[in-house]
Amino acid sequence: MNDIVDSSVRDERIRTEFVDANNLTFEVDKCGTGDKLAICLHGFPEHSFSWRYQLPMLAELGYEAWAPNLRGYGKSSRPTLVENYTMDHLLADVAGLIDASGKSEVVLIAHDWGAVIAWQFAIQKIRPLHKLIICNVPHPIPMMKSMKSGLGQLKKSWYVFFFQIPRLPEWLLGRDDAKNIGQMFVNSGGAEDMFPPAVVEVYRKNANQPGALTAMINYYRGLFKKQKSVSAEDVAIIDTPTLMVWGEDDVALSKETTYGTENYVSDFRIRYLPRISHWVQQEAPAAVNAMMSAFLRDKPIPEAHWVMELTEPTE
Repeated sequence: MNDIVDSSVRDERIRTEFVDANNLTFEVDKCGTGDKLAICLHGFPEHSFSWRYQLPMLAELGYEAWAPNLRGYGKSSRPTLVENYTMDHLLADVAGLIDASGKSEVVLIAHDWGAVIAWQFAIQKIRPLHKLIICNVPHPIPMMKSMKSGLGQLKKSWYVFFFQIPRLPEWLLGRDDAKNIGQMFVNSGGAEDMFPPAVVEVYRKNANQPGALTAMINYYRGLFKKQKSVSAEDVAIIDTPTLMVWGEDDVALSKETTYGTENYVSDFRIRYLPRISHWVQQEAPAAVNAMMSAFLRDKPIPEAHWVMELTEPTE
């Protein structure tokens, strides 16, 4: 256990180890000892802790489940240059971790920035994947089309451009010992009871480490490094069986960005979760775990529906 995550908010079956990969050292939460690997990639401004509900479920299905802290996060290595956070480095990290596991069957599960990496990992076929699960980040082509079709998604993505400003984002987010990072989960989540103070404190402490906020924001700055124009015709079809799990109340990404994904993934399924926010696997873990488990076991994947309930007046 480290000084960021308190034992009271993490399943005792989860252990933390350090893994060397791609000339860096990664702090990795692990659960299970199966002969298959399920590797879970977190997003911004998260931590491997964001997969605390999924790791035990994956272990029960026979996987050795890994949730690494991506470069710059937690106690993983923290390179200092923007150039260290371009997509080629991030893809190499995931490949290195998979290689270090020694497993031949791999399921890649990812959310937010982790999902940005995972989409590219599958598109470029960096390593063979048995299955792919994406949480609340669109495939790059529908996302690009949505950005070009109107101002709606462009306005939602304002922060990507704000993060290009040197130092100011770190100052604003880092004030009061990174209190704003912790509050981000409460303010943008739909179920505050899933983000009690002990959970919020994990994310605040994670971001408050020296250099951590700059590393986190450098993922966005790295997007504009070594970028080339890509058309839909340039992007390979993903043939890995893929499940997308999508919380519909995402404040940063519209549901419309998921439309048309089936044109770029040959074996694609999607499940929407009404009234659930961007932090889908943390906010609705029972539903998300049921969907993931069914998909991984080749069983029918349950759907989520919200039903209005009328009750007797209280007065």
